[in-house]
This record gives sequence, structure tokens and C-alpha cells, in this order.
Amino acid sequence: MNTVKASICTIGDEILIGQIVDTNSSLISRALGEIGVRTTRMVSLADDRNEIIGILSKQLKDNDIVISTGGLGPTKDDITKDALAELSGSVSYVKNEAQELIIHEILHARGLDVLDVNIRQALVPDNCEVIVNKRGTAPIMIFRFPASRFGHPAVLYAMPGVPFETEAALGDVVEDIKNHFKLESIYHKTIMTYGLAESALSELIAPWEDALPANVHLAYLPNPLTGVRLRLSVYDADETTESLVNGLVEAVKPLLGENLYSDADDSLEAVVGRLLKAKGESLSVAESCTGGEIAHLITTVPGSSEYFLGSVTSYSPEVKKKVLGVKAATIDGCGIVSSAVAAEMAEGVRRLTGSTYSLSTTGWADSYGDEREPAGTVWVGVSGPRGTQTRRFRYKGDRKRNIERFAASAIDFLRRYIIK
Repeated sequence: MNTVKASICTIGDEILIGQIVDTNSSLISRALGEIGVRTTRMVSLADDRNEIIGILSKQLKDNDIVISTGGLGPTKDDITKDALAELSGSVSYVKNEAQELIIHEILHARGLDVLDVNIRQALVPDNCEVIVNKRGTAPIMIFRFPASRFGHPAVLYAMPGVPFETEAALGDVVEDIKNHFKLESIYHKTIMTYGLAESALSELIAPWEDALPANVHLAYLPNPLTGVRLRLSVYDADETTESLVNGLVEAVKPLLGENLYSDADDSLEAVVGRLLKAKGESLSVAESCTGGEIAHLITTVPGSSEYFLGSVTSYSPEVKKKVLGVKAATIDGCGIVSSAVAAEMAEGVRRLTGSTYSLSTTGWADSYGDEREPAGTVWVGVSGPRGTQTRRFRYKGDRKRNIERFAASAIDFLRRYIIK
């Protein structure tokens, strides 16, 4: 079976000059990969009519599918629609009434007037198909080109650039691709791990990896918030594939031990939430250096109100002492970033909220540090039915990356405490 190939093109000067980070391309590429479409290119284009036409034409010649995002807004610099009309040979524009209705609903809900520039977004080239954008004002346009144009049948999907609009519409685009292309059957299975660097993980599972069947492909996908995701992929999958891959997953579990936290595409906070919910238990958090990041992660999980009682962001020593009951002598004698302070913070917030478990962090996220602990150090405390435990983690990175790693390491430390 011939592999269906795709190119992803982001349009807009704001991406090229670094004002906006392109998250759409990775989102789209992942979705395409899940259905067996291979992404061959990711290209960023300026807001230039000739460049848009020229580069999109080249990508359509080289690929079966091109997905573009951006350049479809109501302002004068959004010229993509006119460029697509020229590229596709459109002779006029027609109004998509379903999208016009959405435009009215969105603007009225925001208390805004509906202007002519907004209504014009419902006008589309007469030779395109439309997927209504339910989250925004610019519709998704589909242009289907015959083999005579680019040497093979090709489809261009023009999507809005706003990430949450792209994400919301991506399912409809994927469904259209599945309906119009004969796709390679592909099977993915994910194993989530935390606590081992990519190199250490690779060494640990090397015997298992070396014995993988030739048609099973393994990818290491590290992320500071989720650890290292192991993804097993089988192309040209058949009815035996799922059983084969599940057997491989079971074989690697003993090697991973507690470093394995899920055999699905999951997050640490979701896993901890399920553990707490299953036992009818609760959690509270006291954060210093993570500044609320742990509470944020915990509360992104639907249903977290069933087990998460609250948090205290005790950034200053005075709040640690007055709210959480950390002893001044502990801070003076052990240092603000220490095992003892982390322990008393965890015990203090647990006492304050009455939670089953509590979690605390105190550390140096950037270049400050002190004579006791260098920058990149965090002490994590967990208090629960089996007493209080602490652990120190050290990382090298910028402030934002260290805070993410501190928070994820703390949640993982809590997970390991709960499952013992």
C-alpha cells in the first residue's frame, strides 16, 4: 500500500518573527500519524500572496495532503483566502450561512458588534468545501485538486491559526481524510514512564528492545511534565497486532517497575487522581518554588474536585511560619530549602485541610541558591497515613523548565508513596 504523505504549512509573519509559537504543526502531525498519514514537511510562510501560492503549489505537488493554518482572520494582513482562491482557480465568493450564524453567536456572546469585516469571513471561494468552525469565525476550507493539476489527486485543508480552534476542528479534518484516502493501517501503543532519563531508560530496557519484532518500531518521547513516553508503532497492522503489542508491553513491565505509571497516553496528575478517587482519599498541597504549578496540574484533571481540597502558595518564610506552622528554628537551622522545611510544610497543610495526603515543595528554581543547596534543587515532602517522607531532586535548566520538573517530580513522588 502506498503511504499517504502530508505537508503542514503555517502562515503568518508573527510566527516567522517569533511573536507566536507554532503549536499547531505538532498537534496536526500527531493526529495524522495516528491514522497512518506520514508528515514529510513542516513549512512556515510569510504573509505574502506570491509566496503562499508558490509554496503551497510545491507542497501539493510533493504530497497527497497539505494542511495550512493561519492567515484567515478579519484584518487586512490576512491574505490567505484570496491567495487560495487564486491557487484553486475560483471565480467568485459565496456565503456560508452556517459559518455566518456561528459568527453572530460568538460575537454576541462576547458583547461585541458584528461588523462587515466579521461577516466577510463567512465568504469562501466558490470551489471549496467547508467545515464549519464552531469555535471561531473563520471556516475550514477544503480544496480538492484533480490529478491533472499536480500529477496526482491532492487535497488542501485551510484551517484557522488560533490553536484552540485548530484543535477543535482537527477531528473533522481527520474524518474527511479517512473518508477520501485509502490509509495505511497503523497501531500505536504508549507506555508512560517517569524517574529515568532517556539514556538510562534505554539502557534498562535494551534486552527487551533488541528482541522487538522487525515490524514493531519504538520511539522515545521525553517531556519534562510527563517523563519519557515509549511509543510502540506497527504499520500495516492486522488483526493480530494488538495482541502482539500487548504481550510486548507486559514483557517490559517488570523491567520498568515503579518507573512505569501508565500503559496508556496519560499524565502523572491523572494517574494520581484515579488512585485517590478509587480509595475515596484526598490531597492538599503546599508550594513554594513551584508557585502553584502543582495545584494547576492537579486541577486540570476533570473531576479533581472530588479529591483535591486546596493549596497554599507559601512563597515567603513568613507565610510558611504563620499559615503552615513551619518552625522558625527549622528555617534558621536547616535552611529554607531543606528536608526539614519540606516535611513541616507538608504536615502543616495536611493539618490545615484534613486531607489524607499532602505534598510540598521548597527549592531554588533559578540562579540564586545558597551555601547549602545549589540552584536547580528542590526538596519535596509527602505526608500521609504512613508518616512523612522527603526527597531531594536536582535539575539543570532555566527557571520555567525547572519549575515544570519540580512539579512533575513532586507528583511522581506522591504517586510512589500512595502505591506502596
